[in-house]
Amino acid sequence: MTDFQNEDKPESVKPRSRGIYLLPNLFTTGALFSGFYAVVASMNGHFENAAVAIFVAMVLDGLDGRVARMTNTSSAFGAEYDSLADMVSFGVAPSLVVFNWVLDDIGKLGWFAAFVYVAGAALRLARFNTQIGSTDKRYFIGLPSPAAAAAVAGLVWAATEYDIDGGPYVYLIAAYVAIVGVLMVSNVLYYSFKDVNLKEKVPFLILAGIVLAVGVISISPAIFLWMLFLAYAISGPLLWAWRKSKHKSSM
Repeated sequence: MTDFQNEDKPESVKPRSRGIYLLPNLFTTGALFSGFYAVVASMNGHFENAAVAIFVAMVLDGLDGRVARMTNTSSAFGAEYDSLADMVSFGVAPSLVVFNWVLDDIGKLGWFAAFVYVAGAALRLARFNTQIGSTDKRYFIGLPSPAAAAAVAGLVWAATEYDIDGGPYVYLIAAYVAIVGVLMVSNVLYYSFKDVNLKEKVPFLILAGIVLAVGVISISPAIFLWMLFLAYAISGPLLWAWRKSKHKSSM
């Protein structure tokens, strides 16, 4: 490089780093792979494995952000990569798993219900990304996409584990999947648990309750995990109705 070229380049400008942080993005990649595997497994008729893979993606998705914050490796690239992985693992994968499981039997109505879910997940993620830092951290606006995916995948997991044929209930399942998709783009508030401080001391009964809950879930993970996330999905509309009734009674 000539002296003239060196003079044109300001000394204070540092070259932009083209690298990315490896550790948190490994967890994101694992979540993405789990979502992809769920789709492939459902295409081959392995619906229980597909549903379990979506729950594995949830665990990995919950770890990548925490690892990034703990190791101070957060980045704009990681945030964008995480959103794209979420769209696959919690948007496309659950809808295709339930579609391949039973919704395909009712043709256009089945893929319409699956598409409503996919569109809801895409809109939910886009809205969440644009509202970061401008909303109350204690609540999510709309059902979070991982919880929505668990509500759908949990149904498939529970039904296949107990050999329940979804055929007689296919229209109810289609309505269920579509409603979950709509809840993601609704203005219903869901508690985020982000104000829970895990570093603080808690009463012994709370720890005992957590141990008991883990023990109950271990009896039948398929049933109890589905019921857990189904209860969370229902909690939003119930809380909304309670607030409405409370507001009317105070007028």
